[in-house]
Amino acid sequence: MRSRHLLVVPVALAALAATATPSFALRGGVESVRPYSFMGSLQRAESPRADGHVCGVTLIAPQWVVTASHCARTPNQAPVGTPRGWRVRIGSLSVTSGGELAEVDRFYRYSTEVYGKDVALLHLRTPVRAKPARIAPVTPADRTPTRIIGWGVTCDERAPKCYPDRLREADTVVQPDKECEVSGITAKRELCVGSPDGRISATNMDSGGPALVRRGGSWLLAGAVSGSNSNDTPTVYSDVSVYRKWIRGIVTGSAVPPEPHMPSLEGAAQFGGCSGAVVRTGSDRAQDPALLLTNGHCVQGTRPAPGSALVDQPAAQPVTITDREGYPKVEARTTRLVYATMTGTDVALYRLNRTYAELAAAGAKVFDLTTTPAAAGDRVDLLSGTWGRRWSCAVKAVVPGLREGGYEQENALTYTSSCEPGHGASGSPLIAPDGQTVVGLHSTSNDDGKSCTENNPCEVDAAGHVTVRKGAHYGQQVAAVPACLAPGSVLDLSLPGCTLTRPAA
Repeated sequence: MRSRHLLVVPVALAALAATATPSFALRGGVESVRPYSFMGSLQRAESPRADGHVCGVTLIAPQWVVTASHCARTPNQAPVGTPRGWRVRIGSLSVTSGGELAEVDRFYRYSTEVYGKDVALLHLRTPVRAKPARIAPVTPADRTPTRIIGWGVTCDERAPKCYPDRLREADTVVQPDKECEVSGITAKRELCVGSPDGRISATNMDSGGPALVRRGGSWLLAGAVSGSNSNDTPTVYSDVSVYRKWIRGIVTGSAVPPEPHMPSLEGAAQFGGCSGAVVRTGSDRAQDPALLLTNGHCVQGTRPAPGSALVDQPAAQPVTITDREGYPKVEARTTRLVYATMTGTDVALYRLNRTYAELAAAGAKVFDLTTTPAAAGDRVDLLSGTWGRRWSCAVKAVVPGLREGGYEQENALTYTSSCEPGHGASGSPLIAPDGQTVVGLHSTSNDDGKSCTENNPCEVDAAGHVTVRKGAHYGQQVAAVPACLAPGSVLDLSLPGCTLTRPAA
């Protein structure tokens, strides 16, 4: 299967992660001896580098730079918007000094579907004096000499020694598309640049940087780094000439895309590789430790065994609660795993080091936990902190039994096609139309059409008949949880009405 790693080191927010794997230096390159007036470094606070560099950019007008769409991602995946704390350094050999430093006050992504459409424009708050590059008028032919430049990492670690301050460059050629087939190149929209064996190629944190061709003694912008499949292949670049009309429309103001309304991500919780939500029940008090609700299979270490549960165990993991746009609002930590099971339902409760009163004072959203089971036809929003997405759909059906890898759950939920979460969305709350009540949790999906194996759950009806639905997504009921909680965020499985699975003897 063809695939591509986008050449940007994942930054802090999980919504921006899952896009890259470590790679080596701008291979085959040398340090540049003179700056390029149009070359720039996009710098963001989430960067793992002290200098803030995340991607390359190319100045095409006094207030406009071109980069990759995946370099302009925000937590809510907006196609158009106002960034927070982005800046570019233009026209310097160094990412930390020289040239001109300008704030970015607007971004425009050609598409949020990155592959084959990986181009973005960034608007600078104030114009710079540096000389821009012109965009190549046509796609360069195969074997056209090309220069690539950037501040990509110089070794296979996320460490200061691997983050060059000095710009690097390499001379190579445009390759036939077939040399980048393994990276999923899109014909007529992308370029294959570098040596066939990858010895001359872009690398992580070169994303968005230029491929340059020479015309009449000047450098023209031909491509912007997107990604590659591995270290032993050339790199896929977006063919910037294809986007000339789109770029011109925005730069001249004649065809500026409007900023769309984006669904609120307020209260989405990022927890390891899973999502979650901070919830409260009718028994809690302001001074009680807050509770995080997620899936039982999100428990680190040993999962609860089939037919059993985990109760009151040590846990110390970071939790991020986001604001409307998906940016971190409050940071917290788990202190105890209160409860976890994957039998009957798939839930886990963690006690946090913040009280409900402290979260309220910090402006973090806390959800109410339902006591009424979800039913077919109920409208729900699936809110994923890891994906930075909010899907709106409905419960399509309630499945009497769900079986997966030795575990069985009851009255699982399937969704209408509007909800299509992927891996990483586990633990995402299903929220009622009131925007406040959690009625379920997303749990799993049938990936391959297999029967009852891990990541391939099967449906079991009351008569025991098994049905496999490839691509189906499933959620879990949570209405049984409040009946097992006492004041103080304490679990009491002996309470009247508590039906959660108990630990095995």
